[in-house]
Amino acid sequence: MGNKNKLQRFEENRLFQNLFQYTYEQVVKGFPLKGNWHHDFFHNNNEIVLELGCGKGEYTIGLARKYPEKNFIGIDIKGARLWRGLKSAEEEGLKNVAFIRTRIDLIEYFFDSGEISEIWITFPDPQIKSTRERKRLTSPLFLNRYARIMKPDGIVHLKTDALLLYDYTKEVVDQEDHELIYCNEDVYHSDLQNEVTQIQTFYEKMWLSYNTPIRYMKFRLKTSKD
Repeated sequence: MGNKNKLQRFEENRLFQNLFQYTYEQVVKGFPLKGNWHHDFFHNNNEIVLELGCGKGEYTIGLARKYPEKNFIGIDIKGARLWRGLKSAEEEGLKNVAFIRTRIDLIEYFFDSGEISEIWITFPDPQIKSTRERKRLTSPLFLNRYARIMKPDGIVHLKTDALLLYDYTKEVVDQEDHELIYCNEDVYHSDLQNEVTQIQTFYEKMWLSYNTPIRYMKFRLKTSKD
């Protein structure tokens, strides 16, 4: 994508009413929808599901189509990528979709305790170097952050091509006493027939073209004691 297209998308992003992009200084002073997403934005009490590192928002949009009785929020730092999800939501008239442009480590500034029911982590950077372990979106540090904004026993889904991240996450789930519900090292050679295989991201399609196995894991977070 050329710089001209990026600039055009950044400008168009300003017009979407379901995109929230705040500076760090603004966020730490207090995000107005924190604790108020149901009442002030979605105008219902339906469950809220997040897609972290959502890129173009393929899962946010795909899940919103499939489950109109739930609300979905995609989070990513790349504004030009978010434009595609925002445009799809607008074109399809999806009222149960929002996007936030921010770093995921700031997630607790955007949501209150018990506000989130599920989280999808779709093809995140596996942070291969051991020195980057704390940056992995399924590290204990990040899982503790999620637990503080999720309902008791909230569900986390991980979908990845990276065996390292898949194995690492299984180990973290076991060591941190979370509940592993399901795991599969090759979902397209399994009997799964749901959103795990029916919705595909940009990166997923790329890895599939190389015959790379796609791995999936679903686990329940233990209730945060914080």
